[in-house]
Amino acid sequence: MNPTTLVLGGTGKTGRRVARRLQERGLPVRIGSRSGEPPFDWGNPTTWGPALQGAEAVYMAYYPDVAAPGAADAVGAFAETAVASGARRLVLLSGRGEDEALAAEERVRASGADLTVVRSSWFAQNFSEDYLLDMVRWGEVALPAGDVPEPFVDVEDIADVAVAALTQDGHVGQVYEVTGPRALTFAEAVAAISDATGQRVQYIPMSVADFTAAAYRDLPGDVVEFLTYLFTTVLDGRNAHPTDGVQRVLGRPPTGFADFARRTAATGVWNGQ
Repeated sequence: MNPTTLVLGGTGKTGRRVARRLQERGLPVRIGSRSGEPPFDWGNPTTWGPALQGAEAVYMAYYPDVAAPGAADAVGAFAETAVASGARRLVLLSGRGEDEALAAEERVRASGADLTVVRSSWFAQNFSEDYLLDMVRWGEVALPAGDVPEPFVDVEDIADVAVAALTQDGHVGQVYEVTGPRALTFAEAVAAISDATGQRVQYIPMSVADFTAAAYRDLPGDVVEFLTYLFTTVLDGRNAHPTDGVQRVLGRPPTGFADFARRTAATGVWNGQ
C-alpha cells in the first residue's frame, strides 16, 4: 500500500499541481482545504488532526504566504502535530529573501520532521491565475515594481520539484531555491506577454501609495498588505539572481518566462475583456 500524502493548499496554484502529479502516479492524495474531506483550515487547529490521519507525507503551502504575520507559529505548530501523528516527511513551500519565511522554516525544522524546503521566486502564474490576470486582460499592468529584475518561476517547475522531494530519497534536509533561468523586470515580463498574445499589454509604474489604495478596492486586506510588503521590501534586488534549484532536483533547466507566456497565451486566458 502506498502512503497517503496530504497536500495543503490543494486547490491553489502549487497544491493542485502537486496533487495532480501524485494522482497521475496512482498515489493516494488527500486535499487539504476548507472544502476538502475532511476539511482543513490553517486558522482552526482542530481540523489538523483529522486531515493528517493516515498521512505519511505533507506538502505545506501556507495562505496567503509563509512570510505573512502569524505564519511561523501556525506552520510550526502544524509540523509538531504532523510529526506526532506519523507524517514525518514534510515539504515546505517558502519564499526567497524573506526573513519571516526563514523564521517559519526554522519552526518547522525544530519539529524534527524530515524536511525539504522549496524557496520560490515570484510565480509566473501570478500573471495568469491571480491578481494580475485582469490587468493583463485590460492591457495595463500597473505596479510599484520599479526596474528591479525578478527571475520569475513557472509553478509547473515548483510542482515537479515538490513531487520529487515527496516521493524520492535524497532530498531530506535540503533547501532548494527555485527560479526561472533569467531575471526580468516587470516591464520586460509584460512585454513578453504582449509578444506572446499579439495584444497590446503595457507596464505602467506607479507609487506604492497609489497601488495600495487601488488594491484595497479589489483584494482582501491581508493580501494587499502582503503585496505591499513584497514590493517595498523583498523586491529590492536581493532576489535578482537566478538559482540552480530546478536543475539540481530535476536534472533539467527551469522553464523560461517567454516559454511560459507562449504556452499560457495558447490557452486563451489572456484574451482581452
